[in-house]
Amino acid sequence: MSTATPSPQHGFEKRVAELKAPKKDINALILDYLTMEGYPKAAAKFCKEANLQAQQPHASIQQRQEIQHAIHSGNIETAISALNELDPEVLDTNPELHFSLLRLQLVELIRQCEGGDVTPALEFASKKLAPRAASNRDFLNDLEQTMSLIIFSHDNLKPELRALLSSDLRRTTAAKVNEAVLLRQNQRREAAIRQLVRMRAWAETSVRGKKKDLPESIELGLNADGAEYGESGHEPMITT
Repeated sequence: MSTATPSPQHGFEKRVAELKAPKKDINALILDYLTMEGYPKAAAKFCKEANLQAQQPHASIQQRQEIQHAIHSGNIETAISALNELDPEVLDTNPELHFSLLRLQLVELIRQCEGGDVTPALEFASKKLAPRAASNRDFLNDLEQTMSLIIFSHDNLKPELRALLSSDLRRTTAAKVNEAVLLRQNQRREAAIRQLVRMRAWAETSVRGKKKDLPESIELGLNADGAEYGESGHEPMITT
């Protein structure tokens, strides 16, 4: 049996342990996250379990989820079609977002034709992206960088090119699309818990800057290894 003496609990940790957030507030945060991030089945199930009213119609959440899922899966053409069916003005009023989706579609085409016929990717870039890039320097730089994927082997890419093939680009683009849809629907663009996490990080940084007595590290308390209510391939929880 170990005889090691357990480390004494820091005073800050004791105060935190004594605080009990109202369950209704925690439930509201959970439902808000499931709704804003696009988990319709989980949101409906949680409403029933926690006896809460839905924040948005099930169909609205379902549509956003399907669009995000298509992007996460690399089915960008399907995502664009579904987005235009939901609200054509989302892309019509946001050329940067539209270009980002088209560039991601080009990346997927290049991924599919590596080592084979690159004609589909070249034709897509010429018809869909080149006209937009001709009048926008930022678009042109992004297009030129993306086209580099055709030239170089995907097994030996520079970090900035490897990032284009990373699933992170899909996640980032899906998040931007979700925010754009919510904005068009006069909704908040992100879950409240994201704002709370940033506020918490700011508060800790401020307190440490003033040399206040805090533990060396403070756990955030969010489990990012899994999500009981995850259902669409999204990241379970964003903590930054």
